[in-house]
Amino acid sequence: MHTRFFRIHKEDAMALTDTAVKNLKPQSKPFTKTDRLGLSLLVTPSGGKLWRFRYRFDGKANMLGLGQYPEISLSEARERLMEARKLLAHGVDPSEARKAEKAAEREKRGNTFGRAAEEWFETWRSGKSAGTVEHTRSRLDRFILPALAGLPVAEIGANDILPILEAIQARGFLETVQKVKGNISLVLQHAIATGRRELADPAPYLKKALKTHTVKHQPAFTAPEDVQRLLKAIDSHAANIRTTAFVSAALQLLPMLFCRPGELIAMRWADVDLERAEWCYTVSKTGMEHHVPLARQAVEILRTLKEEYGVGEFVFPSRSRLGRHLSNMTINRALQDMGIDTRKEHTAHGFRSMARSMLAERLGRQPEIIEHQLAHRVPDALGAAYNRTKYLDQRRQMMQEWADYLDGLRGAKE
Repeated sequence: MHTRFFRIHKEDAMALTDTAVKNLKPQSKPFTKTDRLGLSLLVTPSGGKLWRFRYRFDGKANMLGLGQYPEISLSEARERLMEARKLLAHGVDPSEARKAEKAAEREKRGNTFGRAAEEWFETWRSGKSAGTVEHTRSRLDRFILPALAGLPVAEIGANDILPILEAIQARGFLETVQKVKGNISLVLQHAIATGRRELADPAPYLKKALKTHTVKHQPAFTAPEDVQRLLKAIDSHAANIRTTAFVSAALQLLPMLFCRPGELIAMRWADVDLERAEWCYTVSKTGMEHHVPLARQAVEILRTLKEEYGVGEFVFPSRSRLGRHLSNMTINRALQDMGIDTRKEHTAHGFRSMARSMLAERLGRQPEIIEHQLAHRVPDALGAAYNRTKYLDQRRQMMQEWADYLDGLRGAKE
């Protein structure tokens, strides 16, 4: 490879100065002024002044544009010229380097946060419950994408994320702040994993710039007399002519199964085996497969629903939303109708705390068996976080004993 600069003839060269460049007037034809360093200035008949660098690379003549005066000053043009000459000295064609740089910039602009977010969402949603997917999609569309969708994912920094979180925080939605931060973090991690981002994920470092979110534990009844009152209220509510059979069945099953309310109302017949007395589904929070042994009382409730209402997709279909299950608020609204204060006394989620406490304190069940039935990650001596069939026989016995205990409270005199 052989490179050399164009020779500059004495009669064409001039000492370019800021004053000289400023005072150059257009003529009827384009003309060029070139200084001794090889920097050229093309003056067009319309008055345009264009910086250029003429050179030879691999035996071929070429020209590199360096910008337009006055947007690019004389000193800036000389800096660009020196950068081009350095490339030539290292055997690199400045024009090709410019093309590659622009192509990389176009690629970077095409790899936006919005594109990475959609890819991440489609991968992540597999195996998640409809409610979890819906809420995450809502956070993306409402809080995240309007601000970040068009930005290159490789360049997203803390200064791009913090204003989003501060705006949510200002409205008092501290839990939402954490969830939105977590979603942004997952998208950026996806971008890193797919080679479109080299910078570290900045989201975890924003903690000190935000208000601390204190997790509020869901209120729950754990005293036998309170649970008895709750169970009798559920039975009375079920007898109300305004209560649908599906809401009634959900209310009766939730204390027995103590799963997450969103998982119960999304129960599918395809996941229920009445002959084996078992419900198997994917846990929304962890994505793990989970087995729930069904006590005979639970089987009876489900069998009655199946015989009287047939088998659609969902065990608890919505009357108002065709093809959907009951809403997440259904159980809490029913509890409120019974006179239960869901802010201070007991919530739909509180049945989990109720079972955890009473199974240990009243029935003497081992904590690790209870935690497995709650589908919590409980590392064992070998480090296994969760085994869907571990303690299954003990859990089956525990679930029947628990259902019988609840029936005992239900029938006991106050």
